[in-house]
Amino acid sequence: MTDKKIIAIAGATGSQGGGLARAILADPESEFSVRALTRDVDSVAAKELERQGAELVKVDLQSQDDITQAFEGAYGAYCVTFYWQHLSADKETMHAANLATGARAAGVKHVIWSTLEDSRALIPLGSGRMPVLDGRYNVPHADVKAESNKLFSRLGVPTTFLQTSFYWENFINLNLGPQRAQDGKLWFTLPIGDAVLSGISSEDIGKCALGIFKRGPAMVGETVSIAGEHLSGAEMAAELEAALGEQVLYSPLKPADFREFGFPGASDLANMFQYQADCSDELVKARDIDISRSLNPELRNFSTWLKHNKDLIPLGQG
Repeated sequence: MTDKKIIAIAGATGSQGGGLARAILADPESEFSVRALTRDVDSVAAKELERQGAELVKVDLQSQDDITQAFEGAYGAYCVTFYWQHLSADKETMHAANLATGARAAGVKHVIWSTLEDSRALIPLGSGRMPVLDGRYNVPHADVKAESNKLFSRLGVPTTFLQTSFYWENFINLNLGPQRAQDGKLWFTLPIGDAVLSGISSEDIGKCALGIFKRGPAMVGETVSIAGEHLSGAEMAAELEAALGEQVLYSPLKPADFREFGFPGASDLANMFQYQADCSDELVKARDIDISRSLNPELRNFSTWLKHNKDLIPLGQG
C-alpha cells in the first residue's frame, strides 16, 4: 500500500465517501489507497473500512488543523459536506472553506468537490415561486454548495466539480418511499408532479468519483454531472411495484403540502423538489447517463438498485 497514491476521503463512513472508499478498496488493480477521514474512528463502519485496508484518521470538519493534517501526503481528496447533520448554511460554508484551505495547504494534487447547482440561477431569489430560506437561499443545502465552488477556485485548488443527483437511498434513510395507507394500499408521494427526476445510488457516486481520479489531471477544472437514471414519479412507482410485488400508487404532492410535514429540513426538501420539478429539463440535460457510465461501467439503474435494496425501504403507515 505504501507505494500507492493516497486518496483522503472526507466522511468516509457516510454515503458518498463510503462509496468511494469501498470502490477503491475493492479494486486490487487500483493505484490508490484510502485514508478514511471520520469523526468516529471506533464506529462499526470505520472499523470495517480499516479491516479492508483503509487508514483511519479522526477529523472534525470544524477544525482547520485537523483537515490540513489529514490531507498531508495525500495525492487526492474527496471533499463533501454534511448539511443534514446540522441544517446550518453557515456551518456548511465553514466546512467547505476548511476543506478547500486544507487541500491547498497540504498541496493535494487532485480534489473532487461534491457539489450541486445553485437554484437561484434559474429561480431568482424572492421571485415568489417558493419561500426564501435563511434569508438567502431557495435550497440551502444545494445553493451553499454551489457558492462554495468559488472557494476552491479562488484558492487555486486543482478541483473537479462533481454535481450529484437525488440519492435513491433517500427512500430508505429519509423514509421517502411508499407508505401504507389504512386500507393497506401503498402510496408513493413526491412533490414533483409529472416532472422527471434524476437519481443515482450513493454507491455509484463513489464509483464515478474513482473514475474521475483514474483519469487524473485532465479532469481538473471540469464540472461533471452524474445520474443513474431519469424517471418520473409514476415511473418510479411502477419500478417500486415490480420490485415489491404489490401495487404502488403514485400521488404527487404539492410542495406547500410537503413543507407542512414540519420535520427538520422539510422546507429545504420541499423547495428542492419544486426546483427539480420546475427546472427538470435543464437539470436532466446536464446529467448524461453515458458519461456517468463511462466513469463507472457498473452504473445501476433504479430497477437494479431496487433488486438489492427493496427490503431496506420502510413501508410505514402513511
